[in-house]
Amino acid sequence: MQKVGDTVGERQHTNRLINETSPYLLQHAHNPVDWYPWGEEALGRARAENRPILLSIGYSACHWCHVMEHESFENEPIARLMNEHFINIKVDREERPDLDTIYMNAVQMMTGHGGWPMTIFLTPDGRPFYGGTYYPPVDRHGMPGFPRVLISLAEAWQNRREEIEKNAGGLLQELQRIDRFKGAGEEATMAVLDQSATRLLQSLDRTHGGFGTRPKFPPAMALSFLLRQDLRQPDRGYRDAVTLTLDRMARGGIYDQLGGGFHRYSVDERWLVPHFEKMLYDNALLSRAYLEAWLVTGNPFYRQIVEETLDYVRREMTDPSGGFYSTQDADSEGVEGKFFVWRPAEVLSLLGPEDGEIFCRFYDITEEGNFEEENILHVGLVEGTVEEAAPRLGLTPETLEKLLARGRRILFDAREARVKPARDEKILTAWNGLMLRSFAEAARALHRQDYLDIAVRNAHFLTTQMCEGDRLRRTRHRGQTRLNGYLEDYANTIDGLLALYQASFDPRWYHQAHRLTEAMIEHFHDAESGGFFFTSHDHETLIARSKDFYDNATPSGNAVAAEVLLRLALYTGESRYRDLAEEIFQQVAAVIPRMPTGFGHLLCAIDFALASPYEIALVGPLSSPAMAEFRAVLERQFLPHLVVALADSDRSPVAPSDSLAGDLIEIPLLANRPAVEGQPTVYLCRHHTCERPITDPELLRQQLASPTSS
Repeated sequence: MQKVGDTVGERQHTNRLINETSPYLLQHAHNPVDWYPWGEEALGRARAENRPILLSIGYSACHWCHVMEHESFENEPIARLMNEHFINIKVDREERPDLDTIYMNAVQMMTGHGGWPMTIFLTPDGRPFYGGTYYPPVDRHGMPGFPRVLISLAEAWQNRREEIEKNAGGLLQELQRIDRFKGAGEEATMAVLDQSATRLLQSLDRTHGGFGTRPKFPPAMALSFLLRQDLRQPDRGYRDAVTLTLDRMARGGIYDQLGGGFHRYSVDERWLVPHFEKMLYDNALLSRAYLEAWLVTGNPFYRQIVEETLDYVRREMTDPSGGFYSTQDADSEGVEGKFFVWRPAEVLSLLGPEDGEIFCRFYDITEEGNFEEENILHVGLVEGTVEEAAPRLGLTPETLEKLLARGRRILFDAREARVKPARDEKILTAWNGLMLRSFAEAARALHRQDYLDIAVRNAHFLTTQMCEGDRLRRTRHRGQTRLNGYLEDYANTIDGLLALYQASFDPRWYHQAHRLTEAMIEHFHDAESGGFFFTSHDHETLIARSKDFYDNATPSGNAVAAEVLLRLALYTGESRYRDLAEEIFQQVAAVIPRMPTGFGHLLCAIDFALASPYEIALVGPLSSPAMAEFRAVLERQFLPHLVVALADSDRSPVAPSDSLAGDLIEIPLLANRPAVEGQPTVYLCRHHTCERPITDPELLRQQLASPTSS
């Protein structure tokens, strides 16, 4: 530990985290705790001194992580206990999801629940023997105080070592078996889709939307799955479940009514009171779900939410390099949600008494407040939509919408003068891949060139700054790129690049996706049991090498890998890609219907595999009006079961000096697909068998609308 007078300035304490790049770790660099980052220095000292490890895992936007830091890690007596008895390691879960996954599994096995901050105690060789989440600084509400926990475990380590070692060994065996499912080897069938969709509807909150009870997390991946099921079975109520949930979320406090973008989750069933942090991945997945719903329904409200959310990301979460930042905190000035809440007097002073009163009524801003005597803006269910509220307020819908839009602009500008929540500016490859796909798909469907430009810059960033040869890195902050990429980094980046290819038809993005797919297979595939490991074959050796099949806040790496492998199988005609995807399905098909909310993205991939997707080859000048008509047919409908490639006769060859070009061989789907009589032509194929070439956009529309096309 460094003391006052060291080069770090006038801080009383400085620990080894001062040399890290993670904003979360740097937040703890001046704790009196003798923190280490995860690494051989800390692990080697634990082994050499035969001391237990106290591993603390969290992330920068985590409210209770900040609380525990203030209460315990900044507390000198508690820090002395930690330093005397343990080797203390602090981990950013967003940088090291491999560690987080292993030790969260252990905490859930020991306690039946999990969360962050995660506090777990390990033997010197890394095996967990005790754990939990947040601990208060004193005994409180039936929870043991952190000092009591520290003293008890230190005494147990001294006096009951043999018992601890035995329990740690048994828990390790369970951790190493956790990814093995009963029934592995079963085929994924339509029954898996039907049973999963039925189970989701059974858990639907038919008043407020979403699944289950509070707290409620935005179920973006499950909603995307239900929209796909609606294509097959439009009379089952799947679409109604989706629109109910999307409407309630977008009008609730979980959505930032002034600045756009979604908060992390709602503590109540009404989507009213959120935990106020904003995560890049939530906004990537939700903007995609709203975009799909707009394509299905044509409801302009969904397009508005897509654009407001992506505009928020562009404004608040985009680095000049083209990468996207990770999170924004829940707290500002030490108070959760302070940046986002309002009192009626503030609104009336900004908008005037007449407009202010209408604004307050619509957004449920009252003297009593709905959040600790303040108000989270949300559209009250009594008032409903603008169209429903306008007659009650004596206004036309057009007049009310103008009044509300003006009020939102004025309040947003006033809010910008407040102290903003802190922003975690590290750039994570996997989360960037999610947002890349969202910008690319929005650019394609909404014909937004600005969104396409953002997607291209991000793809360039990922394939240069986050890539060394065929290897992706996990994180970048302040110009430093660090850590091996995980499965989700590869799978999500490939997914985003394929979406960008279909939005731009620039072949270099397809070829980058293809190159990274081969690297993903080489470094992550489990040749013995099938599926993909979370870490690469040459990753640091940990106590378990896990596979992720369950979706958490983000889609599982195996789920995204399955989908991109299926798409590449169609582009290339190589059956080995489909075989690898089906290996993934066989690992978990038997358990999916029992817990479908945990497999939303994998269900979308299975749906794609079973839908006989189209392989579409476009041939002709990209800039021609006829090609624009063909693209409009493909891009203005919800068509999740297809891949599209374009042979653009106007495109100049990529210069050999272009570092992103690679070996730009022809995409196999385009091989031997000539234009018919020089006209822009479409080849509509399934199972590598094509219909007669199409030169009429209306005929393409009819073919896609036929019953066999769903």
